[in-house]
Amino acid sequence: MSQMSLFSAAAREPQIADLEGLLAGPGQVVRRGDSARISVVVDEGWRVAALVVELAALDLEAELDDTGRDDHEQSGVAVRTPWLSQLRSVADAWTRGAVKVPPVGWAIDGARLRWWCLASGAGTASMYTLALGANDERAWPAVGAALAAAGIPGLLVGPRADGPAYRIVGQRRLNRLRELVGDPPAGAPVGGWPAADYARGA
Repeated sequence: MSQMSLFSAAAREPQIADLEGLLAGPGQVVRRGDSARISVVVDEGWRVAALVVELAALDLEAELDDTGRDDHEQSGVAVRTPWLSQLRSVADAWTRGAVKVPPVGWAIDGARLRWWCLASGAGTASMYTLALGANDERAWPAVGAALAAAGIPGLLVGPRADGPAYRIVGQRRLNRLRELVGDPPAGAPVGGWPAADYARGA
């Protein structure tokens, strides 16, 4: 059995900065004065519940909204953080004007990947797909580079191929992803979380 990676989600205590994993995918960040908040729209109940639990682990109370929308949000339930001064630096680092772009040299680890999987990850017998923000084209290359640097390079697929998303394919990469993101949240269905079964079928 391999030793737990130093970059896995279980290797350290959760941090506010881990919420950047939502921004790697379809999440958005909005400023207000000296504070900011991160939101993501999900369309499955288990994702809503899991995000609420993970935010509570950060001592944050999630705001849920299935009616109103921030800019760029689509149909589903919007799960939002409170307005936080700690997130203002994240908002500044991740935006160029109104465009979402990761900061130069941004890296992804297991904790950030876990948030991304919670928001928009989905698996099949041979791959795991991490959805991207449909209007965040400028962010996609840097996010892909961060995935590759973490040892799980993905194939970028566009909207015509059920994207935009990065597809993780291959036994070694799927095992690496599963190691990094840790155990599935309660209620996650088969196919909702990276699992050893997927790796064996790759």
